[in-house]
Order: sequence, then structure tokens, then C-alpha cells
Amino acid sequence: MGLYICNTLEPISKQERISSLDILRGVALLGILLMNVVSLSLPDPAYWDPSGHGGDTGWNLRIFFLNSLFIEGSMRAIFSMLFGAGVIMFTASKEEKGGGLEIANAWYRRTIWLILFGIIHAYLLIFPGEVLFYYGVVGLFLFPTRKATPSRLVLFSLFLILVLGAIKIKEYHHIKKISEETVLAEEMLARGEELTAAQYESMNLWYYKLASYKPDSTTRERVITSMRSGYLPAFKTMAPYVRFMQTDYFYRNGFLDALSMMLLGMALFRWRIFHGDKKYRVYGLMILFGYGIGIPLNWHETTTYINSQYDLITYFRVGQTYDLGRIATAMGHIGLVMIFIRLNFLNFLKRALASLGKMALTNYVMHSLILTIVFIVFKQYGQWQRFELYYLVGLIWLFQLMFSPLWLKFFRFGPLEWIWRRLTYGRAFLHYSLK
Repeated sequence: MGLYICNTLEPISKQERISSLDILRGVALLGILLMNVVSLSLPDPAYWDPSGHGGDTGWNLRIFFLNSLFIEGSMRAIFSMLFGAGVIMFTASKEEKGGGLEIANAWYRRTIWLILFGIIHAYLLIFPGEVLFYYGVVGLFLFPTRKATPSRLVLFSLFLILVLGAIKIKEYHHIKKISEETVLAEEMLARGEELTAAQYESMNLWYYKLASYKPDSTTRERVITSMRSGYLPAFKTMAPYVRFMQTDYFYRNGFLDALSMMLLGMALFRWRIFHGDKKYRVYGLMILFGYGIGIPLNWHETTTYINSQYDLITYFRVGQTYDLGRIATAMGHIGLVMIFIRLNFLNFLKRALASLGKMALTNYVMHSLILTIVFIVFKQYGQWQRFELYYLVGLIWLFQLMFSPLWLKFFRFGPLEWIWRRLTYGRAFLHYSLK
């Protein structure tokens, strides 16, 4: 016997969809791949330290610099904001149709299944940096906030951002302290002096941080060899890192990161920023202030870090302003995309991006599937320079921009979207296109 679900509960119809949100989601999804491709193809510390692997000169360094300036964190922020907006879209139309408690039931099934998708995605496709698990867990907390006023949503979001900033400031001062204590302790050892238990503890913590963030060449080669030895060795190598990202890192950093952006996205949705129907002046100011704050700040952080020769203390020091830079840059991106949507040109690209955004779950997981095949199955992990990765990124972009509209020409949902809706609502929906 199938699970009974009230008839008011069904996926958002074609008429209820907001094209500008789908386009923005498509842009964010393409942008996220620019960063994720590094995580899925090169060993640590390539993602945050180009001198560790993948090259730090010429085009390799230029790619790292441009990503740090325009992409890092900002596309993920937009993706999270749109998930927050989706809470309102998911619930509002159903409440207008008379839905009651069953809406909450459907929402929590939706998020719980997303948690499971995230676990499967991270472990089986060997992607520790995936966000579906994060969104599923954080989504459990969003339902009670769906009717909050935009001002309250923004205030709570800012509070969480400040908390996240305070954590990073504390982390910087902690690592700076143990680094200085280690230097002093090493000088004392060189003179033959005895160390206290606290000094030994500081040294151990500092050496652990160095090993985590700056693994030596032997460690990197061991990881590369394992990742190129077949799927099962690669799975075993990355499983502990996946577990760390979905536990320690998530509760220390990821939860506040995702929740703050989702709340902000809910506010922007209620203010109709995402609808693309505000005056050009509004979006122009978003570009002016967003890029005016974010780009210079990102430039300062990145150049300071590069000029320090990727010093670990400097990495944590510039990280104190990371969230301000990425959020401001994200606002600039949103303003730019909304103006692009309103202008009457490249309409074929807008349609392709909208289709990409409608199939965001399928396309996001497809990124990992393709990269796992290329770098794990075909044993290319750790073999490419950073700039070479973006030839593959371009091909994936082109394929998805063509594949998504073609799929939606014949089907109502993307394949993973259909499965997710089937699990959310407890019944199957017509899958072929109604055109």
C-alpha cells in the first residue's frame, strides 16, 4: 500500500517556477565546478596551496588567483542562499492550497533523504567536499523560520556570520600562539634545556597542523599512488576525510556557513531580489558595493598569502576576513546575473542555464561522477597541472548546457530530481514532458 499524501502536496508546477532563480542556480553550479575540480583531481594541499601540487607558476598561478578573487566561497554562498529560498517556495504554494501538517512531514522527508544522498555522494563518488549532506542537516532547522520577516532573517544571518568570524579569529590566534611557542621550544631544545608538558603539547599541535595543511611530498605521493590503484583503494583512502568533513568540520564551520547563507537567501527571496524584477539601480548598487568590497578584500587576502610563499600562519590570518569578502562578492554576482537576465540578448544561454538550474541535483552529482571516472577509474589523479583541469571543466559545462535542455524537452524532471520527489511525496509523478 502506498503512503497516503494529501493532494495539495505535489512538486512546484512549471507555472510556479521562477526562471531567474533557475538561471542563477545554473550559474552558481557552473562556478562551483571551478573549485570542486581541484578537490577531486589533486591531493591536498592543492586546493588552498598551489605550491603543494598542480603548479604555482604561469597559468597555474593565474587560475588559482582568479578563482580566489571571483569564485572561492562566493558561488557556494549563492547556492546556499538559493536553497534557503527554496524552503519558502516549497512551503508557500502548498500552504496557499490548504496544506497543513503534511507540509512539514514532506519537508522533513525531503531533507532527510538529502542527508542520505549526501552520504552516498561523498563516500561512493569519493567527494569529501560535497554539500548535500550539509544542506540536508541544516534544512532540518529551516522549516520554523519560513515565515520570519526579512529583517529578522538578515539579523540572525549576520549574527551567525559574526560567530563564524569570531571562531576564525580565535583559530588564527591559537595557531599563531602554538607556532610561536614551538619556535621558542625548539630554541630551548637546541640549548639542551628541559621543556614543560604544555610546551610539548604546543609543539605536537603545531606539528599536527603542519602535517594536515602542508603534507610532505612522501605523503602526497602515497595518496596519489593509492588514488590511482583502483576504486577500492581510493575509497579507503578518502573515507576518513569524508568522515572528518561530515562531522568535525561540519559542526565547527560548515553548519554556521550554510545556515547563515540560507537565512540570508530567504530574506533576499522575500525582498524579491532573486526574481529579477527590481530596478536596475538596485542590482547596480549590489554590483558596485558587492564587488567594491569583495574584490579588493579578496585581492588583498590572495596576494598577501601568495607573497608569504603560502605561509600557514598567513593563511589563517587572511582567513579572518574570508566570509566578508566572499559574501560581498556573491552579492555582486547576484546583481550582475539579474541584470543579465533582464537584458534581451543571449536568450539561448539563459534558457540553457535555466534548464541546468532545474536539474541542479542531477548536474551536481554528475560533476562528481565524471571526475571520479576520469581521475579514479582512468587513474589520472594527481597527474594534471591545475590549468589543464579547466579544459575538462569547459567540456563538462558545454555538455551540461546542451544535455539539460534536451532532457527537459522530453522529461518533466531530471533523473535524480524525479527520485527525490518520489521519495519526498511518497508517490510517483508524471515524468515525461507535458509539452
